[in-house]
Amino acid sequence: MHGLTLYSNPQSRGRLVHWMLEELQMPYETVWIDYGDEIKSAHYRAINPMGKVPALMHGDLLITECAAICAYLADRFPRTQLAPPVDDPRRAAYLRWLFFAAGPLEQAITARKLDWEVPEGRERMVGFGSFEDTLATVQQALLGGPWLCGNHFTAADLYLAAQLGWAMSEGIVPERPGFAEFVATAFERPAAIRAKAFNDQYMAGR
Repeated sequence: MHGLTLYSNPQSRGRLVHWMLEELQMPYETVWIDYGDEIKSAHYRAINPMGKVPALMHGDLLITECAAICAYLADRFPRTQLAPPVDDPRRAAYLRWLFFAAGPLEQAITARKLDWEVPEGRERMVGFGSFEDTLATVQQALLGGPWLCGNHFTAADLYLAAQLGWAMSEGIVPERPGFAEFVATAFERPAAIRAKAFNDQYMAGR
């Protein structure tokens, strides 16, 4: 197995994967992909046919979709303890909240950002049901804190904090008890600070 290469753009969810890679504390390469012609080019579509970032190459292996990348890295590098082992009871909560953040929560945030309204009585047709139910579920998940798996920070916390942090900064998700504290504590991690600085530095130099 060879090294890790992340294809990303600083104005994308790739920031989240940069944070995850920094948590590993091991070398990786970043290939910056510009929006426009480059991201939809035949060269990049050979890597990700969707023409979207991020995408991660680990040797000859390709992983796309942020939650899949985080889950892959957490399991592939178990020394980081970013995922409970498969025989650990905390694994259930870890998987539940990682994919809740990547599924219902992200869908609810996107719908609200784009002013998409679920018709009354049709909530069962969408994965998040309603925006309010989704946020209430997140709030309930944070009650047992400080992290989703108790005292242990995992990739699920990273993913949820990244989603909530962005949505709150955009005014999409309103303040609720526990949200700001959870995000702020996660963003204080050295890996999160390094990833943010790396992306901001690239943007400033463009």
